[in-house]
Amino acid sequence: MSRVLRASLLLVVVALAHPSHEVDVYHKMLRGSGTPSLGREAEIDPQFWASEARAAIEAKLRRTEPTGRARNVVMFLGDGMSVPTLTAARTLLGQRQGASGEEAQLEFEKFPTTGLSKTYCVDAQIADSACSATAYLCGSKANSGTIGVSAAVPRYHCTAATDSNNHVHSIADWALSDSRDAGIVTTTRVTHASPAGTYAHTANRDWESDTDVECEEPRPRDIALQLVHDHPGDKFKVILGGGRREFLPNTVYDEEGTQGRRSDGRNLIEEWQENKKTLNVSYQYIWNRKQLLDTASDPPEFLLGLFEGSHMQYHMQADPDTEPTLAELTEVAIRSLSRNENGFFLFVEGGRIDHAHHDNFAQMALDETIQMSEAVARAASMLSEEDSLIVVTADHAHVMNINGYTARGSSIIGPSDSVGDDAVPYLTLSYGNGPGFRPHTEAGVREDITENDYLDVMFRFEALVPLDEETHGGDDVAVFSRGPHHSMFSGLYEQNHIPHLMAYAACLGPPPNACQTIST
Repeated sequence: MSRVLRASLLLVVVALAHPSHEVDVYHKMLRGSGTPSLGREAEIDPQFWASEARAAIEAKLRRTEPTGRARNVVMFLGDGMSVPTLTAARTLLGQRQGASGEEAQLEFEKFPTTGLSKTYCVDAQIADSACSATAYLCGSKANSGTIGVSAAVPRYHCTAATDSNNHVHSIADWALSDSRDAGIVTTTRVTHASPAGTYAHTANRDWESDTDVECEEPRPRDIALQLVHDHPGDKFKVILGGGRREFLPNTVYDEEGTQGRRSDGRNLIEEWQENKKTLNVSYQYIWNRKQLLDTASDPPEFLLGLFEGSHMQYHMQADPDTEPTLAELTEVAIRSLSRNENGFFLFVEGGRIDHAHHDNFAQMALDETIQMSEAVARAASMLSEEDSLIVVTADHAHVMNINGYTARGSSIIGPSDSVGDDAVPYLTLSYGNGPGFRPHTEAGVREDITENDYLDVMFRFEALVPLDEETHGGDDVAVFSRGPHHSMFSGLYEQNHIPHLMAYAACLGPPPNACQTIST
């Protein structure tokens, strides 16, 4: 039977079943079975839902908010972790555990306070990871593509970013100025836009090595060079992530065969080690999981771990012998930084959520979100709510959506229960744009997506508009918090408020903070 004929028959069946005066054209949904799925029979009784709500209220009433100083601050950043990503990831998590999925919770969704931040940048309605990093780490909105500089610096401007008057400074810098320690953990290159927001000042996020810098004189310092030799990056006790190539000469190949990218002949990994040797402190450079785990019980004073030539591998594709998990990286970082009695600031990024979305790899984006949830759980188990603030948020959204009228418990990465008006199936998850676009036939009929292996981790979910790379979204993003002054993170606010709120709770950085009187 042709697809056109199938579509015509479907329309006839719908018309017969629902006379025109009764049809709600906006909610053409499948009729439910009326019977709860296996294991959910209790939900028939309204008392189930009333009891569930009362338990939630009682849990809120039992909670007390710590109001003292946050000695430690850990900021988790899910790059591109939109609200639909959270919904789909929690559902996948629950389904992996054998439940219907929708009722599951990611670890940080259990935190007592949730808010929303607005992610636009000074010159952009929809943010990139550079201007947003400047907002949520340095407290100032900036232009797209720029990091650690004010909006007086346009992207690519070779001289404006070298003017220190245009520099803005991160909460990691504020923590160091308060005699606390600082560190970064990421699944991207450590020179990538988000982690670079803790230490770099640049007019172009792509200037990761000297080869990338497109300027003559004055020639801005590349991001890798700033991390190794400039304040505050040279003071970071922990640097864990990917990106060895940005630190190595293009005549050198790293431990796994990736060629360096530097044209200046400098080996910044060796220079980092020489610098620590000169300071007469303990230090170690590591590049694989075994070395990381070997340091866990007694980390050196300074730890540089670069686990890939470029970004770290997706968790679902990673070699467990060489690639640590985000939770393992987070644990080692906290163990190291916790030795400072004054406290610390730690930035942890689940950076490859974003990359998977750009490729329309929805399943991998959700798995990377689950991995970040596990890292948050690890941190929460190691740090007391009384003196440690944990904040979890995203830099921007993506254009993945959850659509259709799919029955409860259906696979979140599978097809919807309904079909299009062309009688062709579609998936519950799809994208507004990206490489997952599939051309329609000359008759305007879509490809039957269920004829593909949509469970494959490299399967590209459907996209409406063809693009080589899916775009970010302009949605507000969620902010979750636990620890001293967590209620300050409720409501809707500008993204650049976030570091100021963290500083308020921790009594550091520019005033006002929790240790000062706010004038009225």
